[in-house]
Amino acid sequence: MNNGLDPALPAGHTRRDRAVDAVVFCLAVFLGMVVLGVVKEQGDLPGWAAELDPLLGLVACCALWWRRGFPLAVALIGLPSVALATSALPAGAVIVTNLALRLRWRQALLMLGAYVVCMVPSPLLSGAADDLWFDAAFSLAYLLAAFASGNALRSRRLLVERLRADAERARAENERRLADARRGERQAIAREMHDVLAHRISLLSVHAGALAYRTRQAEAGAGPALSSAEVAESAEVIRGNAHQAVEELQEVLHLLRAEGGGEPVSLLPRIADIDGLVADARATGQSVDFRTELAADAVRGLRLQMHRTAYRVAQEGLTNARKHAPGTPVSVRLAGGPGGGLTVEVRNGLPAAPRADGAVPGTGAGLTGLAERVRLDGGTLDHTAADGTFTLRARLPWPTR
Repeated sequence: MNNGLDPALPAGHTRRDRAVDAVVFCLAVFLGMVVLGVVKEQGDLPGWAAELDPLLGLVACCALWWRRGFPLAVALIGLPSVALATSALPAGAVIVTNLALRLRWRQALLMLGAYVVCMVPSPLLSGAADDLWFDAAFSLAYLLAAFASGNALRSRRLLVERLRADAERARAENERRLADARRGERQAIAREMHDVLAHRISLLSVHAGALAYRTRQAEAGAGPALSSAEVAESAEVIRGNAHQAVEELQEVLHLLRAEGGGEPVSLLPRIADIDGLVADARATGQSVDFRTELAADAVRGLRLQMHRTAYRVAQEGLTNARKHAPGTPVSVRLAGGPGGGLTVEVRNGLPAAPRADGAVPGTGAGLTGLAERVRLDGGTLDHTAADGTFTLRARLPWPTR
């Protein structure tokens, strides 16, 4: 059933609304009795009007309880009461205000016109036509003031609804941005953990694999047994790499979770740290040829993010070569300069046969995450396998100062 309600302003039925309705009803009854008493003292009402007036006023006051859900019906019920009874004037002001507040504007204007038409000739029916023009002006001002009050309340409520909707949208947008930021942080943590741990764990696997291989060879009589010093040295290398892996992981988490950007730069890997990366790889028996054509002064001007990305490219290349092509020589080359871009290239031979059961497992996400990292820095990453050589090459922008 269509009650004439404007959908932009849904009717309220909260405890506060009921309390307001009770106050409005009591005020309308009280003020109606006051107005009726004043009019009776002046003797402006004929006998039949004086007897009917309180009843019509009570009907108008009682109708106020349903003004929120049925504004059009309440306006129609209150129309004869407001037109004929002086005690219904306070309730009529609330009814007309409610018209402008809750009805669609066309219905509200039609009902306002009906009230104007009914109230202007009411003095003739009551026998008080001595000052008709004054009564007509009073009735018109009374209705227009109530209608204007309703419009003002309507505008305020619509504004509040819009502000509430805007605040809700802003809150939802803020939650979405926070969720995106958290998702981005988790992805960044995952990438950093992969880059750090994959390198260290592959070193651990190589050392442990060599120790196990030498032990099996000695037990089979195919080689000399490991001395206590060699076992201790291998264990120390494994322990050192494991300890360094934990430290590097803690640094990664510290950097990624920190706020304010005031972290020590030393925690971030730099291009100069690739020398240590190569040294660790050579310590495991990996044959690595490292060449750099970068000027030290120019490298210092690179953004820290570029340093870290170049380091991660070299790290991922060495790790992949150690996992998938052990024993093959690896070359790492850095080239470029300001305005010409930075190139990080890692080459290694392809394995002649599939890996044995002792192969170091991989997640398969290393190159994918690395490509995303390079792309975020405005560069490109490509990898090719041709002529027995696997090539990993990253090209990063290097702007001139």
